[in-house]
Amino acid sequence: MKKILILAGGYSKEKEISMQTAKSVFSELNNDKSYNIKVVNPDGKFVEVLRKFKPNTVLNLLHGRYGEDGYIQAILESEKVKYTHSGVLSSSLAIDKELSKKIFMKNKILTPKYLKFSYRESLNKLKLINSLQKKIGFPLVVKPLNEGSSVNVFICNKDNIFKTLKKLKEYGEVLLEKYIPGREIQVAILENNVLGAIELKPTRKFYDYEAKYNPKAKTEHIIPVELSKKKFHEVTKIALKAHKILNCRGVTRSDFRYYKNSFYLLETNTQPGMTSLSLVPEIAKFNNITFKNLIKKILEDASINK
Repeated sequence: MKKILILAGGYSKEKEISMQTAKSVFSELNNDKSYNIKVVNPDGKFVEVLRKFKPNTVLNLLHGRYGEDGYIQAILESEKVKYTHSGVLSSSLAIDKELSKKIFMKNKILTPKYLKFSYRESLNKLKLINSLQKKIGFPLVVKPLNEGSSVNVFICNKDNIFKTLKKLKEYGEVLLEKYIPGREIQVAILENNVLGAIELKPTRKFYDYEAKYNPKAKTEHIIPVELSKKKFHEVTKIALKAHKILNCRGVTRSDFRYYKNSFYLLETNTQPGMTSLSLVPEIAKFNNITFKNLIKKILEDASINK
């Protein structure tokens, strides 16, 4: 019997999503007698629990800061235990939207123009507006540098940019990114291979937190994606390239905007959600991989040094 320690909850703004993910995964694995499963919220006694349980594998289902940014991965590395998803460096690079963008641009992957705004700098409103207009243009997207699940992501114009910046002051720094209209396409990579893609048509302005996790938002999921073979190959090739240059493992999901015949990579998620509304399980199902087998594949790819 394999001992599986599931990490769920955590301290980020995505705690609730992590708990939903863990609930979905636990219900799939719990009836399998080949697994002995324990679900843990990594609090101050986490290492003590880890050493006492002695799992074969840690299934990391945390989202956001402290769970997806290399922090918990570093602890697991030091304890020399196998864990799922990407490692310390890959996780820290992927969640940092500025660093990952720099890596994408260096590797000739198209991504929206951006500026980093720091609240530590003196604010000259007119100067900032002129700079944004010149370097990015309006509308633009304001987002935290290291959150996931579209937490605190806003589309802004000149009339509400400062009101939005005030809302996110707690972060200290935020990313100001050119808003790219067009189609929302997501690509999943599993074990260094293309798993598939899906297109989203949200009833909201974009695929934000509500659109992702509220069934009442009624986001339309389109699979297979209506693209030519050439364009499908192009977007999946970019996603695989991003997965590899960040040195990711297990499963990732890359988010794109398709506009004027070009794919803009917004970000690559190293620990995409696995709830009933999540995209990776849906893509896997379309490709004849059950949710349970998807989880098993992720577990099989677990490692110590990543």
